Amino acid sequence: MNKFILVTGGARSGKSTFAQSLAHAEGDEQVLYIATSIPFDDEMRTRVKKHREQRPGSWTTLEAYKDFDKQIDAVCEEKKVILLDCITLMVSNIILEKCEDWNILPEGCGEKIERDVMTEIEKLLFAVRNLDITFIAVTNETGMGIMPENKLSRLFQDIAGRVNQVLARNADDVYLCVSGIPVKIK
Repeated sequence: MNKFILVTGGARSGKSTFAQSLAHAEGDEQVLYIATSIPFDDEMRTRVKKHREQRPGSWTTLEAYKDFDKQIDAVCEEKKVILLDCITLMVSNIILEKCEDWNILPEGCGEKIERDVMTEIEKLLFAVRNLDITFIAVTNETGMGIMPENKLSRLFQDIAGRVNQVLARNADDVYLCVSGIPVKIK
């Protein structure tokens, strides 16, 4: 990969808008947009609709949250940029896929889920590493608020935080978006 850019920040901080502007500047119309959201209710369907309306219709969209090592090559031909939005939805989807009961997490379950999530992150990085593209990933900074009340939320916060650390270590550039203002931190 030519360059790996990580864009992080809180909810409604301008991360996606900034990442899309980077993707447009780097790849113009030759962008593969990876959408990791699963629109499971009306609110999420509305969010997905707004995101679709904000991106150029010429961009190719892949809706997926795992197994990128098997999917990216097939849709990445002649692309200059891959924009993945977002890592934390990817993490959330994997956690919820692995948890049979959201209220009860058996002992050791969290460690197994984290290994599964990290495996998917490794597969993602492997899939983009050898491509001649710019890879932009959007993620949420989950550790700047209060400690979550329930075990599942704490598990999500912990895993997402460690995933973000792995991605930031591997990224060439890292931006933190605050109140719509991107600040380059690496």
